[in-house]
Amino acid sequence: MEVEEEKEAFPSNNDCLAEAKCDGQILKEINSEPTESFDVQNSLPEGKKEFVAPAVGMEFESYDDAYNYYNCYAKEAGFRVRVKNSWFKRNSREKYGAVLCCSSQGFKRIKDVNRLRKETRTGCPAMIRMRVVDSNRWRVLEVTHEHNHLLGAKIYKSVKKMGSGARSKLQSSSDAEVRTIKLYRALVIDAGGNGTLNCNATGGRKFSDHPHQLNLRKGDSQAIYNYLCRLQLTNPNFFYLMDFTDEGCLRNVFWVDSRCRASCGYFGDVIYVDNTCMSNKYETPLVALVGVNHHGQTVLLGCGLLAGETAESYTWLFKAWLTCVSGQYPQTIITDRCKALQTAIAEVFPKSNHRFSLSLIMKRVPEKLGGLRNYDAIRKTFVKAVFETLKVIEFEAAWGFMIQHFGVTDHEWLRSLYEDRARWAPVYLKDTFFAGLSASRPGENLSPFFDKYVHKQTPLKEFLDKYELALQKKHKEETLADIESRNSSPELRTRCSFELQLSKLYTREIFKRFQFEVEEMYSCFSTTQLHVDGPIIIFLVKERVLAEGNRREIRDYEVLYNRSASEVRCICSCFNFYGYLCRHALCVLNFNGVEEVPSKYILSRWKKDYKRFYVPDQGSYNVDSIDHMQWFNQLYRSALQVVEQGAISLDHYKVALQAFEDSLNRVHVVEEKQD
Repeated sequence: MEVEEEKEAFPSNNDCLAEAKCDGQILKEINSEPTESFDVQNSLPEGKKEFVAPAVGMEFESYDDAYNYYNCYAKEAGFRVRVKNSWFKRNSREKYGAVLCCSSQGFKRIKDVNRLRKETRTGCPAMIRMRVVDSNRWRVLEVTHEHNHLLGAKIYKSVKKMGSGARSKLQSSSDAEVRTIKLYRALVIDAGGNGTLNCNATGGRKFSDHPHQLNLRKGDSQAIYNYLCRLQLTNPNFFYLMDFTDEGCLRNVFWVDSRCRASCGYFGDVIYVDNTCMSNKYETPLVALVGVNHHGQTVLLGCGLLAGETAESYTWLFKAWLTCVSGQYPQTIITDRCKALQTAIAEVFPKSNHRFSLSLIMKRVPEKLGGLRNYDAIRKTFVKAVFETLKVIEFEAAWGFMIQHFGVTDHEWLRSLYEDRARWAPVYLKDTFFAGLSASRPGENLSPFFDKYVHKQTPLKEFLDKYELALQKKHKEETLADIESRNSSPELRTRCSFELQLSKLYTREIFKRFQFEVEEMYSCFSTTQLHVDGPIIIFLVKERVLAEGNRREIRDYEVLYNRSASEVRCICSCFNFYGYLCRHALCVLNFNGVEEVPSKYILSRWKKDYKRFYVPDQGSYNVDSIDHMQWFNQLYRSALQVVEQGAISLDHYKVALQAFEDSLNRVHVVEEKQD
C-alpha cells in the first residue's frame, strides 16, 4: 500500500549506521552489500564540509536513521527533502519501504493549479529508494543524484521564513545532525581537499613525517573518495576497505574491482606482491597484488595504498584481501626481501609458501656488488651458482668458491642473501609451484604491474586516472588472447604426439611455450637408465646447451619415472616453475612408449576453456540460508560463466543476453509476490 507524505524532513535523534571492526582496526567495506561507517570520537574539523553522498548498498539500523541521514546530506547540498512514497505491511502497518525525494520533485496536482501559491516544483529527479531487507536494516536500493534546478539559496531562504515553532524544532535537532556528521566523519572531505581531517595537510609526501597514516596532498582524499564511490555505483562486485587511525586519519586503503575479484577465484593460487612504489618511495604509496592468467599474462588481484612499509600495514592489506576472497589462501606468495612482509605473511598466510623474488634480487646485483673489485667476475660466478646448479651440494660449492676466491666473506648483502637462500635460490624451491612467476631462468624479469603508467613523481590523483587505463589495456589483451586461442589452430612443427595433444587444450601462448620444449627434445641426444627400484626408474638425459661465447656444452639431467603411477619428475623442475613438462621429462615419456602427456601434468589453469567451465569455490553451492554476501558471490560466479560463454560469438551473445533478461523477469515476479 502506498502513502503520499508531503512533509519536510528534519533529522531525528537516532544515530545512523553501525561501525565495523576488524582486529581492532576501523574498516569500511563496500561490496554491493551493506555499507558501514565509522564512529569517530573527536570533534568536527573546521571549515565547510562535503557530506558523504548516498550510494546504492548503504544500510541503516532504522527508517529514522536513513531519513535523518538523507536530510543532513540535503542540507549540506542545498535542497530540502520530502517523503514521496511509503509502503506498509497490511496487518501490522509496519513500514517496510520508502522513497525520499527532493522537495522540487513532481508538479502540482491539476486541482491545485489555479491556486494563488506560485509553482515551486520543477519535476526534479533527485531521490533515494530504500526498503527493509532480511537483516531488518534499511538498505538503499536506488539513488539519483542529479537535480534540474539551482541548489543552495532555497533552503536558507526557507529557514528564515520559519515560524518560531519550526525554528525550535530545527534547533532541537541540531545535536542529532552533529552526531550524524561525526559518525560519517571518516568520509567527510575538507573543501580544501585535506583528507586527513584534523591532521595536518601536506603539500608533498614525506614518508617519515606520518608513519602511521596515509600522507596525502591536498585533494587526494577527495580523489580517493570520488573514485571509490563511482566504482561502487558502476561496478557490480566492487570491494573496498578503508583503515583509519583513532584520530580519524586515513591510514590504509584496499580495493578490488569486479573483474579483478573474479580473477582472484581463477588465478589466486600464486601471488606476487608488487611493492615497487613503496620500496622506492614513489609519490603514490601503492602495493599491487598480481597473479598470472591462463595466457601467462599478469593480472591484477587487488590494490592498496599504505601508510608505510610496516608489518602492521602489510598485515592489514593481506587480511583485507583474505576477506575479499572468502579466506582462500594462495598456494605461493612471492615478495621482495622485506622483514615487514615476512612478518605479515607469517601471520596472515601461515599455510602459504613464502618465496622471495629472484628477479628483484638479480636487479640489485649491480647496486649491491658494483663497487667491488673484480665485479664482472663476481657477477658471472654469482649468476652461474644461481642458474646453472641443479643440486644443493653444487650450489653450496659454487657459492663457497665465490666467497673465498673473491674475498667477500664479510660482505653484508651476500651474507644475508645466503642466510635466506632457501626462499629464493631455484635449487631449493623445486617443490614450490610458481605458475611462471619464478623467473628462474637468466634474463627473466617480473616487471611492475603498472610499469609505464606510474613513475616516481606520479601524483595519486593522476594514478587513479591511469589505473583504469592500465586495466582496460590488460583486459583487452586477455580478451584478444581468448579469441585467438578459441578461433585459431596453432601451427605444428614436429610429428610428436605430445605437441598435437596439447595444441587442442592449451591457450595459444602457453602452447607456444610448451611447443618450444617439444622442439628442444631434439637437443637431447641420450636417454639411459641409471637406477631401477621396482616401478621407479631413474633416467639420465644428456642435452647440448648453448653456453657462454656461443659454445655448446653437454649437461646431464636426472629424471625419475614411475610407470605404475604415471609420474615423471625432472631435476630441473620445469613443471613446478612453469606449469608444463620439460624436454627432459618428455624424452623419458617418449623413451618408454608413452604417447600422451599424463593428465596430472596438464593443468586446467592453462586451458583455453578454463574460465568458461571452471567455477571457483565449488563448495559454495551449499550456501548459508541467511548469508547475503555468500548469495551474491555465488550468483556473480555463475553469471560470469554465462558472460564468458556469451562472448564467443554474436549468436552466443544474443542467447546469453536473452537468458539474463528472462532471469531478471522471473526474479521480479518473486519480488512482486513478496510485496
